[in-house]
Amino acid sequence: MGSEPGRVERGAQSRISGWLRRRRKPVAEDPGREREALLLAVAAAGLPLAPAAHPVGYRCSCERIGCPTPARHPLSFAWQTQSTTDRAQIERWARNQPQANFVTATGMVHDVLDVPLAAGRDALDRLLAAGIAVGPVAESGAGADADRGARMLFFTATRGTPEDEDEWWPCELDCHPETMDEHPGLRWHCRGSYVLVPPAALPGDHAVAWVRGMEHPLPDPLTLLETLTDACALHADSSDHDPHAVAWPLTR
Repeated sequence: MGSEPGRVERGAQSRISGWLRRRRKPVAEDPGREREALLLAVAAAGLPLAPAAHPVGYRCSCERIGCPTPARHPLSFAWQTQSTTDRAQIERWARNQPQANFVTATGMVHDVLDVPLAAGRDALDRLLAAGIAVGPVAESGAGADADRGARMLFFTATRGTPEDEDEWWPCELDCHPETMDEHPGLRWHCRGSYVLVPPAALPGDHAVAWVRGMEHPLPDPLTLLETLTDACALHADSSDHDPHAVAWPLTR
């Protein structure tokens, strides 16, 4: 005798319930795909990328004995010419080098104002409270046991290419000791420099991560500079932070 219309047999009902349970089960996130998507978002904003070293425990993948900046430098000496926004190339790098960090070459499309973490957090609060447009911001080395080398990176538009080459303000100027009284603890990464882009891993289970992502437009660096400089000065006066410590290597 056939089943009544609209009635589901017990066996079929069990199969349907099992299917629904499987459908409701959350799909596990793929860290590789998430990393790739974040990198492609950076490139889509026009910031050129190149592969960088990664941590192997507390060492650097470059295997250089006593590497001064483990997991924070490009893989290639030709990183400036290698840097690209090409989607296909970045996908190849990300998939073929799943542990690699990435750097972005500054001074082409963007600059980065790089300050001690405590000063950067204070400055960010003040900038947002004042209604000043702040672009992408990343934290480097933050964590419960972060050392005093932790930094905050403010991504800005570049100063552009002046007609007079003598008007260039290369990154190194803000790293010399004689300039520290004017900009204590602040590095201005422009032409000839680079920074790590999130997501990036650092030795000791530290990382570089976005606080504000690439959906925020790049601001003029001069709109942030005074607040960042003031915060760095206050931070230097109220802590034992060494303003002469180099945050990033300039050459390799």
